[in-house]
Amino acid sequence: MKNPVPQAASLLLEKLMLLVHIRPLTAGSGGETPPPAPGYYDTSCFKRGDLLEVPRTLFIHFGIYLGENRVAHLMPDILPSITGDRRQIQQVVTNKRLILGVIARTASVRVDTVEDFAYGGSILVNHMDRLFEDQVLSSEEAARRAEKLVGATAYSLLWNNCEHFVTYCRYGVPVSFQTDKFCETVKMIIRDQRSVLASVLVGVASIVCLGVAPSTTLPTIFIPFLLWMAG
Repeated sequence: MKNPVPQAASLLLEKLMLLVHIRPLTAGSGGETPPPAPGYYDTSCFKRGDLLEVPRTLFIHFGIYLGENRVAHLMPDILPSITGDRRQIQQVVTNKRLILGVIARTASVRVDTVEDFAYGGSILVNHMDRLFEDQVLSSEEAARRAEKLVGATAYSLLWNNCEHFVTYCRYGVPVSFQTDKFCETVKMIIRDQRSVLASVLVGVASIVCLGVAPSTTLPTIFIPFLLWMAG
């Protein structure tokens, strides 16, 4: 029997990632909020091969700057798996395309403008370098790696997301710290709930074996159970 923990973590990650990538709808229009106009970001401080981070509500989106206002980044997208029309694929990824891409586990490494990549969010530059002190590749090598990977690819929230892409390009090792942190949090929650359930079972067993517990101890026994149920 398969361990349900990785499956549960994967399912939760998919739901959260959808919330992160879905762009807010324009009030009353039924359409999506357009990206900022060109020139919204000052790209003069970016260098070819820089790792760009855009913090979202729950996660961070990553890309590699290629120069001339171009960013290579990995995004879930269903379109590359059903058409080879580059013009159609290169259009800004809609919510529907993104959702279907996550479900079908398909994506593409695409090149967009800084405006389309960041979509109004703040940008951090090479913020992860401090975690890979002696592993930072040359800027040109990072950019070349990103360019070689442009195109359709498999997608996995746990094993092949946008963070895996940029860490491979800039540091030579595909890792995702935010995914690892989320999985650890899920495991911790599961462990805590199991310990609470165990204490509840012990309390119930003591009542059955020793008789009804004094009224002062009943709340103590069942409070963890109520908290566990509420969680």
